[in-house]
Amino acid sequence: MEEDRYGLPLSTASAEAAAAYREGMDLLLAFWPGAIDAFERAIMLDPDFALAHAARARIHAIYQQREPALQTIKRARDLATANGTAREQGHIATLALVIEGRGADAMTATLAHLANWPRDAMIMALPLGAFGLLAFSGRADHDAARRDLCDRFAEAYGEDWWFMSNHGWALTEAGEPAKGRAVTEHSFALRRHNAYAVHALLHAMFEDGSLDEADALVEGWIGDYDRTGMLHGHICWHQALGALDRGDAEKALAVYRDALVPTMDAAPPLNTLSDCASLLWRLTAEQQPVPPNAWAETAAYASNRFTSSSLAFVEMHLVMIAAATHDGAALKGRLTAMERRLAEGKLPAGRIVPHMLRALRAFADGNWRGCTRELAPVMGDLARIGGSHAQREVIEDTYILALIRSGALAQARDVLDARLHRRPSARDARWRALTGN
Repeated sequence: MEEDRYGLPLSTASAEAAAAYREGMDLLLAFWPGAIDAFERAIMLDPDFALAHAARARIHAIYQQREPALQTIKRARDLATANGTAREQGHIATLALVIEGRGADAMTATLAHLANWPRDAMIMALPLGAFGLLAFSGRADHDAARRDLCDRFAEAYGEDWWFMSNHGWALTEAGEPAKGRAVTEHSFALRRHNAYAVHALLHAMFEDGSLDEADALVEGWIGDYDRTGMLHGHICWHQALGALDRGDAEKALAVYRDALVPTMDAAPPLNTLSDCASLLWRLTAEQQPVPPNAWAETAAYASNRFTSSSLAFVEMHLVMIAAATHDGAALKGRLTAMERRLAEGKLPAGRIVPHMLRALRAFADGNWRGCTRELAPVMGDLARIGGSHAQREVIEDTYILALIRSGALAQARDVLDARLHRRPSARDARWRALTGN
């Protein structure tokens, strides 16, 4: 019987289809271009290959193509029910829960599935990363939970380049950047055409203050990564973040123009939304120039792809857009919806969401004291937003700037010092950028 790269049986009689599926797995797990073609080739070679359909459904979901994702996962489920193994049926059922937006049920199913098939990497991937089931669970301890999950399954994977990419990043986000960086560097050495490892390594460098090394890594590596790669724009966004930490807003703006806007339609929508909105917000908040139509372009992009969401991470960026464009109706509607969801117990991230949304609105209106009043009681809950440390820092920067502009300089400096304790070389440059002197 054919097997995937992790030694798990595949219900296909076609060796060529199995090979195409293995290739697609590697490309998808590495966030490398070509996975769609590989999975579609597997389906063409064996139209009854359930897991190939499931993998294609997953990519539809990543790009927020909901109807194609639902149709394709249904096809996969029907095929697996007729001809698949118990592992394949469980794999597809778990992925279906993710596609249907049933995060808590999907997390329960993932853990149950991995207890029986720990090396089912496509399922192991679901709770991991900044946009995974754990990050978007609303849990305050999701960083530690990802680390613990990887620790638990490390023996099953050994020195697997994909697993080590995730394990290293999980360690970094859970407060162990030195250990995380070492594991991630090992992963990168095993497979350089691995955008996931480069991304994880950039997070480690961001946390330990190696901004020049991070910039050099991107410059030396990005030439091999096509702009259609899922993480191309986001990896460049990390360069922009490093530039802002050094007080170089001009370079950050250049990254926006050269790497983010041109790839808007190539990256997954959640990456595009968060990268563009957060970078524009940072530049605007720091009173740096942005392209004349930048906010309008980002607003138009978001309005076509994000209509409703209970994810705090999504709401944060949508409200940045609405606040920056002074769209009062959108601000009121989003805040009302989130307050209603909170009252109904349907907002996993909890009370931080309406506080954060009101704070962003106050900041855009120049109401510095109002912004700090909203954020002060929930600053300890930032992790519940989801995403990564680097992505959540935009809220910290907003808070710091509001403190500075309301005259609370000592408190603002304390917040910045606490955040940059691992990046002392960036502390003074960041302070100068935020204060303008």
